[in-house]
Formats: sequence, structure tokens, C-alpha cells
Amino acid sequence: MRHMLIFGMGYSASRLAERLRGEGWTVTGTQRQAQHGAIAFDDERSVVAALSDATHVLSSVPPAKDGSEPVLDRYGAAIGAASLHWAGYFSSTGVYGNLDGAWADESAPIGSGRRKARSKADQAWQDLRSDIRVFRLPGIYGPGRSPLDRVRNGKARRVDMPGQMFSRIHVDDIVAAVTASFDRPAGVYNITDDLPAPQQEVLAYAARLLGMDIPPLLSLAEANLSRAARGFYEENRRVANGKAKRLLGWQPQYPDYKTGLQSLLD
Repeated sequence: MRHMLIFGMGYSASRLAERLRGEGWTVTGTQRQAQHGAIAFDDERSVVAALSDATHVLSSVPPAKDGSEPVLDRYGAAIGAASLHWAGYFSSTGVYGNLDGAWADESAPIGSGRRKARSKADQAWQDLRSDIRVFRLPGIYGPGRSPLDRVRNGKARRVDMPGQMFSRIHVDDIVAAVTASFDRPAGVYNITDDLPAPQQEVLAYAARLLGMDIPPLLSLAEANLSRAARGFYEENRRVANGKAKRLLGWQPQYPDYKTGLQSLLD
């Protein structure tokens, strides 16, 4: 019986769980509190029992605000010693830091940007198991969480940052990459679409699809963004996905934001 234990049943992990359960898998997830069929992260007895039965383990839990890595701190030794068919970790392309618009593949150094805790966790998971798959993810969008939703609810902010490029990925393409990796080589993989693009361009396209007015371009100061959102604009990079295509046999179903947004609208 294939049994996936997922630490952190967030947006992407829940989408993966739905897919696996539909294919007959047993999926056990953890959350901060036991709810909706998930077990509490702090319920060590239940987590260790699930781990002893699991064939596959994935963590989608980010570092804590103090920079610690909750899953590794509490369960790292057990995960490292477990007899598993597969292990994975959801990291971030933010580990590459600011590249002034240049391309980054998996050989690029990490740890220079604002995501230092994430970079540390990324490396710690690589060091934990030789068979780990680390998925470095950019901005994630999908049903209920996309530029279309931000334009509809009036929360879209088009920031005038010429030359600022971002990569992104549809949630279902993350799921496809994970499942493709089950019988493919371990390693670090960038899971992004093929077309990095400025955020203001993506929001304008979403507005046109909806037949709504395109939100005005604002300066960074005028946009009145949160501190975290402002940090998003402090970095500029394009992220390459060729390794995942070559070694996982993966191709994004939504290779650019236009096909992805159109599919959500349809």
C-alpha cells in the first residue's frame, strides 16, 4: 500500500493529497491542530506511527519566524532513519536571491538573498537523506488563488518596476512534478513555468480576460504594500526548469501565465 505522509497540508500539498487519494493512496497529513482528518503536528505519537507506516514523506512546512526548521527539529532524526521509497521537500526559488534579472538553474549558489532561513532549510533537507527530492518553487497560483482573484476583489496592485521579472507555477504542475519524481532520480529541481514575466503584465492580462479595467500602474511607495510584499520586489530573477524536464520527464501543462489563467477562467 502506498502511503504518503505530508507535513503541512497547505495549498499545494492539499492539492497533491487530493490527487493521490483519487489514485488509491493512503495520505496522512499534519496541521498545527488536528482537523479535517489531519493529525496535529505536535502529536508525536501519531506522527511517528504514521511515519513508521509511510512509504513516501513530503514536507511543505516553511521555516519558523525565528529561522528554525520545525519538521527537522522535531522529526528529522526519525525521517532520516526511516525506510522510505521516496522523500521530498517544498523549497523556494527565493533561495537564489537577487540576480538582477539573470537566469538561475539548480547549480546557482543559494543563501545570498532575504530567504536565508529557507536556504538553510533547503540545504539541511539535502543533507538529511541522499534520496531527497527538493522542489524549488516560485510564486504559486491556481484555483481560488490567482491574479484573477486579486483583480476581481480589487486587491491587485500593479507596481511600476521596469525590467522586474518573476517566475511562477500553476499548482497542478507542482503536483505533476512530484508524481513524476516518484520513479526518477533524487536531487534538486526548479519547478517553474517557461515564461518569467513582470507582475504588472500578468495582472493586466488577468484584467483583460475578465473584461475589467486594468489596475493603474503605481510606484512602490504608492502601492502601500506590506513589508513581506515589498521584499518580493527587492529581487529580480528568471528561473530555469530544464533539469526537471530532462531528468523527471516533466513538462508543465501550463507553460506560461496566459495558458494558466485562461484555464482557470474556463
